[in-house]
Amino acid sequence: MRNTDELTPRVAHYERHLAQLDDTIHSGRVSQVVGLTIESMGPTTNIGDLCLIQPRRGRGIPAEVVGFRDQKVLLMPLSELTGVGPGSLVMATGSPLTVSVSDGLLGRVLDGLGRPMDGKGHVPAAKQLSVQGKIPKPLERQRIKSPLSVGVRAIDGLLTCGRGQRIGVFAGSGVGKSTLLGMMARNTEADVNVIALIGERGREVREFLERDLGPEGMARSVVVVATSDQPALVRIKGAMVATTIAEYFRDRGRDVLFVMDSVTRLALAQREVGLATGEPPATRGYTPSVFALLPRILERTGPGRVGTITAFYTVLVEGDDFNEPVSDTVRGILDGHIVLSRALAEKNHYPAIDVLASVSRLMTEVSSKEHQTLAGQIRASMATYADAEDLINIGAYAPGSSPQIDAAIGLHPGITAFLRQEVTEASAWSDTLARLEQVLSNE
Repeated sequence: MRNTDELTPRVAHYERHLAQLDDTIHSGRVSQVVGLTIESMGPTTNIGDLCLIQPRRGRGIPAEVVGFRDQKVLLMPLSELTGVGPGSLVMATGSPLTVSVSDGLLGRVLDGLGRPMDGKGHVPAAKQLSVQGKIPKPLERQRIKSPLSVGVRAIDGLLTCGRGQRIGVFAGSGVGKSTLLGMMARNTEADVNVIALIGERGREVREFLERDLGPEGMARSVVVVATSDQPALVRIKGAMVATTIAEYFRDRGRDVLFVMDSVTRLALAQREVGLATGEPPATRGYTPSVFALLPRILERTGPGRVGTITAFYTVLVEGDDFNEPVSDTVRGILDGHIVLSRALAEKNHYPAIDVLASVSRLMTEVSSKEHQTLAGQIRASMATYADAEDLINIGAYAPGSSPQIDAAIGLHPGITAFLRQEVTEASAWSDTLARLEQVLSNE
């Protein structure tokens, strides 16, 4: 029998090697598929990590870890589950979803997972970034001090936006949201456009690219598309991918115009995920995770240390109810809101912006005193006319009864002409300010 003193160094040597071994279980097996979720026994993984599920035929299907239940892993697929059955192999990748970013993204159309879908081949990658992103710390953000022209007179003149401001565009269906977004993307002073089409109808994607955005807008844009037929998780990831791309350009010192259409469909996708993982419905059927996701997504845009992301988020209000839960939450997070009016759209008034119901919280920070005075006078005139409009239309108002109403009636045609703008018409910042003065001089 060997001496104990001789064995001790060898035991210590093996103990050191055993301590260095990775005891993580990197694979598991599908045990159950219930609704939108997949349950598997293993692997050892973390919330947000990607796994690959191996079907009986074909390539591995990506799925994200969304929860755990009774020592089982809950996953949600990022594509169709054809060929997956009990016992299918589940392999952990050990990392969350990432997206390839570079200046080569300009002019390209990507799917909800950041893969090219325009048939133009691979996008050269400068780096890989996690789509989870990182919200800038409050004191790392620069102050918003300068305006950003979007080429739309009603916005630049009366609802001026700053570089790095976040605005909600609230509207019902069919009142011109996509057309307005296309006008801004074509005419803005921003260096780069990043456009996220989340939950759109497949038919509308090509229409937006060719009709609303056009070759001029597309040349300096990155478009991320996750249509309504895609799994809920892909729609959520599409919003995150687009935001990550916008962050990449911002952190390189660019002024980015970021557009997401729409936040409502993002919230509906998160509700699907929440209900599938066992969350209780809270406000009007929305799960708590919806109201946790919204600030995490919306706060990622805005100013950074060097560049800016000026963001416009559309909110599809249900039944024209501007106080439903998603609308109310988004309005509380953002730095202003633009309301599109169905009544104006029905009068063929486009863009159908209800100026009196809209507000830019930073207009006083980014516009001159003279500009604010002109805009305030026009808004006051519009409010006076709106109060007396019924009397005017039925002929019950007698001219001369009120100097304010008489002045509002005189300015009304000029204000209406100022607010109306053809889709193909671009209005430079200087031209918009000049038109404001002309309206008040009643020329």
